[in-house]
Amino acid sequence: METGAITQYVDVAQLVLYAFWIFFFGLIYYLARENHREGYPMDPGRDKGPKITGAPVPKPKTYKLHDGREVHAPDPHRPDGRYSARPAHNWNGAPIEPEGDPLLAGVGPGAWAMRADTPDLTHHGDPKIVPMRVAADHSVAVRDTDPRGLPVYGGDGALAGHVVDLWVDRMEMMFRYLEMQTRGGRRVLIPIMFARIKRDGVHVHALMADQFEGVPATRHPEQITMLEEERIPAFFGAGLLYASPERQEPLF
Repeated sequence: METGAITQYVDVAQLVLYAFWIFFFGLIYYLARENHREGYPMDPGRDKGPKITGAPVPKPKTYKLHDGREVHAPDPHRPDGRYSARPAHNWNGAPIEPEGDPLLAGVGPGAWAMRADTPDLTHHGDPKIVPMRVAADHSVAVRDTDPRGLPVYGGDGALAGHVVDLWVDRMEMMFRYLEMQTRGGRRVLIPIMFARIKRDGVHVHALMADQFEGVPATRHPEQITMLEEERIPAFFGAGLLYASPERQEPLF
């Protein structure tokens, strides 16, 4: 027998190959199991939690958060799947269409996840995203246009309100939201990625001017929760498709 051979039919290289196959199979099994930890596939019901189906199903694991709370995963009682929609057809896998106000239906580009209804915090335990009236040590760069006081125009070119403040992420050192006062007197937030800041005003293509009155408000005037961070951008995202009937038609 040659060097490395154990028997006439088995050698070390063959055993190493078998060991690699076993390890690789175990890795795929582990990754597939962990992929189901958040409840994939999701339950299409409106008020039901995630459906933990499809082998292999992982055992529940408890995660201890920094504030003392505990989170379980998978958690079949997690309140996900809250949206207002109906299937467009009676066959499995049919697309769903929003019911009621499509900007608040929570489907398509307006979908959002049920995150914790508490503010995201800094390492010191303070709210991470706050208006500049709170984070007074932050300012707008001299070379940039300060949007405070500028008018806000919707996708129809009509006046929607005026910018009153900027909300800054104190961890990432960047602006996250524009705070505006609508023509009806409400204070709402505009995600910065949906705004085009120019010298003549702030242009928001996602919504029409009168639709700014329906933007979800924050529970606290100087804080935003992680759940609100989901629902506010979702409202603007839904506007990209549902703000007007023409946007749901083919481009050509």
